[in-house]
Amino acid sequence: MGRKYQVIILSLFLLAFLTSEALAIPAFARKYSLSCKVCHTPFPKLKAYGDEFASNGFVIKDKETPRYNIDTGDGLLSLLREIPIAIRFDGFLNFNNAGSKGLDFSSPFVIKLLSGGELTKNIAYYLYFFFSERGEVAGLEDAFIMLNDLFKTDIDVYLGQFQVSDPLFKREVRLTYEDYRIYKVRVGQARANLTYDRGIMLTYGLPTGTDLTFEVVNGLGLLPADEVGSFDTDKYKNFMLRISQDVLKNLRVGAFGYTGKEKQAEAINTLWMLGADFTWGSPKLELNVQYVERRDDNPFFWVLSPEKVQTRGGFAELIYMPKADDSRWYTAAIFNWVDSEQPDLKYASAGLHYGYLLRRNMRVVAEGTYVFKSDLPKHFRLGLGLITAY
Repeated sequence: MGRKYQVIILSLFLLAFLTSEALAIPAFARKYSLSCKVCHTPFPKLKAYGDEFASNGFVIKDKETPRYNIDTGDGLLSLLREIPIAIRFDGFLNFNNAGSKGLDFSSPFVIKLLSGGELTKNIAYYLYFFFSERGEVAGLEDAFIMLNDLFKTDIDVYLGQFQVSDPLFKREVRLTYEDYRIYKVRVGQARANLTYDRGIMLTYGLPTGTDLTFEVVNGLGLLPADEVGSFDTDKYKNFMLRISQDVLKNLRVGAFGYTGKEKQAEAINTLWMLGADFTWGSPKLELNVQYVERRDDNPFFWVLSPEKVQTRGGFAELIYMPKADDSRWYTAAIFNWVDSEQPDLKYASAGLHYGYLLRRNMRVVAEGTYVFKSDLPKHFRLGLGLITAY
């Protein structure tokens, strides 16, 4: 074996310190002495039990919470004995023929510190900090306080930073390197999209299997505060309403509407989004589909001649696990499509992903994606890596 290939193979094994996506915090497994398999299959993909655990303030209802608070003799003091912490380290060996057309050691691609858990009864927190993302310090993304079962009802409240699309499909727990492209689209100079924002989110579940979510956000992403300390630079707020329903045993359908305004200088952009989605799943096979329609009436913030822009798109994701929860290997396929009157937003890709669990908290992955429409010429990406959580 040539020295070049020995270096490549050795480098792959040096990537063994890659970690999971957000919400897959090993601190939770350590706290309850449970396997990651209880909530994930495979990690970081959440099972229904994992979703229930997260929506219950990171507490297992049918299991006594270990004593993680210090007894100070003050009944009004909630002081954690230990701060639950996890570390994520991402690195990739990539080949992209739109770039240097050579192997790229993209490591470290992400270094992230995560923490979360129950502060006191019905109050929890979750956050993660990017020490490095693509070679730069990125700062906080998810960072929120959660109030669980507010006023002894099934209403949960999230206050802080979160992804607007979390009630749809969670980007941070996807299995593929290829992203859910339509969620990231920003039209013109408008800053609103379906990824990270600051605001409040309320969720409510009905006995009929209906889930309702209402969000109020700044609509500006995670911009830093201005010179007077304000994160929101105009008087407007953006709103999203989401409803989803269990239709059959293995089928869930949903729809959402999003509307808002943004002001820059003397111009205002009014936008709305409508979307529909569904998830069909069995123990071995899962299909997720999302469609989004978007309209902006002045995304370039022209004062004299506003220009309307229509954008639409979506994705389809298929996951196969041959032995359901006990699968050591799995495959996934993803298709992305974005069409817009703004030419540089047009995008279409198809990707295949393979993963194998070396341990419950360690998987080796390989992924290939062909991008046949974007602001770059047609190209493909190939990537290898190891992902672990600790």
